[in-house]
Amino acid sequence: MQKNKTGRKLLGLMSLITMILSACDTTDTGSKENTKQAVPVVQQKQPDQIAYPPVDVDMELKQVSEHVYYVQGQAGIATDNAGFISNAAAIVTSEGVVVFDALGSPSLAYKFYQKLREVTGQPVRKLILSHYHADHIYGIQVFKDMGAEVIAPAGAELYLDSPSSQERLEERRFSLDPWVNESTRLVRPDRFVTDKTQFEMGGVSFTLDYLGEAHADGDLTLFVEPDRVLLSGDIIFEGRVPFLGDSNTRQWLKTLEAMETSGLVALVPGHGPAASKPNEAVQATRRYLAFVRGKMHNAVNNMDSFDEVYDEIDWSEFEHLPAFKEANRRNAYQVFLSIEKEFLNQE
Repeated sequence: MQKNKTGRKLLGLMSLITMILSACDTTDTGSKENTKQAVPVVQQKQPDQIAYPPVDVDMELKQVSEHVYYVQGQAGIATDNAGFISNAAAIVTSEGVVVFDALGSPSLAYKFYQKLREVTGQPVRKLILSHYHADHIYGIQVFKDMGAEVIAPAGAELYLDSPSSQERLEERRFSLDPWVNESTRLVRPDRFVTDKTQFEMGGVSFTLDYLGEAHADGDLTLFVEPDRVLLSGDIIFEGRVPFLGDSNTRQWLKTLEAMETSGLVALVPGHGPAASKPNEAVQATRRYLAFVRGKMHNAVNNMDSFDEVYDEIDWSEFEHLPAFKEANRRNAYQVFLSIEKEFLNQE
């Protein structure tokens, strides 16, 4: 009998221990679940945490007007100054930032973004591309990855869909390494502009003016209405010889002749310093284009060889300008070839 009582006591004690342990397990499980719920959800990396190879170039953020800021690249060929040869601008409003052009590498674009953080905490809402040339577009991904809407002129798709776009990117991955690298990608716009377009942000009114084929397959300008500032892209080069590339100089000249600048306070070009006398900046670019076209037109019309004619031309009006040595002969030859095509199309 005593043994049975002792056995029942032992069984009861074991049951009690089991209940206690079960209760402990339940409590532990609840604690673990509560701990999991207390851990904050890991957020997507913010732009400031994204790493791009640092680029050691002088980049000063200059204020043009109440809302408009820009950075100015140095005059030179595409791979000079770590690729920082073009301008980019930003319009800061109370509801966000509009960026105009994205520079020649993600590293440069990110450095520009860091400069903007010094004057505003507003997010970049829109990125507008004046045209699709390499020195203006390889930074697009920085702003696209932040969630900015990317807007470009119709005609940019011709470049993006051409073999030369990928060939140029591969070349820049070599010549601008490490700032343009395997992670650098071509970004298609979210929207193409085909006509004059207006929008508003933070009480600031903007006008996009579609220019069609001129300097590139598609060009546009951005007018910041309350500030009376025009962002021209490469339609205007200030204080340096323009880069003509494969431009349609005939259409480009027509565009400049029709450009209205009388009401402007300032003009921010695609290259060179902001112009406080916009009409003079337009006239300077137009004068260069007209001079080159006139000389090359005569050469083609007279069936002269390019080399012979080029060396006989008096270039003294433009020789003092930055990038003359690097760009002028190439510009003239490109225009020579394009005028030959114009003659052939007339036959």
